[in-house]
Amino acid sequence: MNRARNFIGNGETPPDPSWPDGARIAINLNLNFEGGGERSLDNGDDTSEGMLNDIGMPAYAGLRSPLAESVFEYGSRAGVWRILRVLRSFGVKASILGVVAALERNPEAARAFVRDGHELVCHGYRWLDYQVMPLDKERKHVDAAVQWFASQFGMTSLGWMTGRPSVHTRELIASTGRILYDRDELNDELPYWTVAAGKPHLIIPYSFETNDNRFNENSGFSVARHFSEYMTDCFDTLYAEGGHRPTMMSIGLHDRLIGRPARIKGLVDFLRHARAHRGVWFCTGAQIAHHWRKNFAPTDMAGFW
Repeated sequence: MNRARNFIGNGETPPDPSWPDGARIAINLNLNFEGGGERSLDNGDDTSEGMLNDIGMPAYAGLRSPLAESVFEYGSRAGVWRILRVLRSFGVKASILGVVAALERNPEAARAFVRDGHELVCHGYRWLDYQVMPLDKERKHVDAAVQWFASQFGMTSLGWMTGRPSVHTRELIASTGRILYDRDELNDELPYWTVAAGKPHLIIPYSFETNDNRFNENSGFSVARHFSEYMTDCFDTLYAEGGHRPTMMSIGLHDRLIGRPARIKGLVDFLRHARAHRGVWFCTGAQIAHHWRKNFAPTDMAGFW
């Protein structure tokens, strides 16, 4: 399947998002909840997960890696609760990028996400690299994930984030008729429309840069203040630019990374800094999607939603 590339986007003059209440910047926190959905022999895979396991353990075919598995367990057992406490203390709602297999293994956390008013976003049926998965199997995973969210939470529309999508993923999710938007692009700083399965489809870009994944194996952030300083520098730039044209900041979080005691202060310090400014809209992906649909819907969207 061909994937059209676009190097122009909005060009020199992006649209004014006209965020609610005249906000200068929209901040969307995204908490990845993946523990139990990653590759492991326990899940029937041939190796353990080697990405973002925080300790850099090698993965050997046919052998379980107890330490790598335990890192993912840490996020679900301990880290997620620390992050939820912080979000609650600041009154911030996040987009929870939840892998179905992870949510199934920790229903208590799933209930807490709903109780605290966070947005549940489908992060796939499993946390796998879908680039290398056969099309028919990926289609089954997409359908199973959509049905699971509908059966467990009664959700008729979903945000979607695969993380490692294939060239087929967008068409597959759009074909369900249940996807409000997806996050599988890193190519812009504002939402935009594309076409998938013959219909208008909304993209809300994600970021691997304003993201705590740079704590992994000390590959970018070593201590908490590195995270807060980097996020603050990004915020300050976008906030200043927002005085002329409002902006958006997407932040990626992982329970097994920023949820560590020595790192959580980075998130606290950033939230304290951002909260001290006027004209900041902390919002979920769904709130952004509904705002964009209302204010920037394509002319051919009539009757689609």
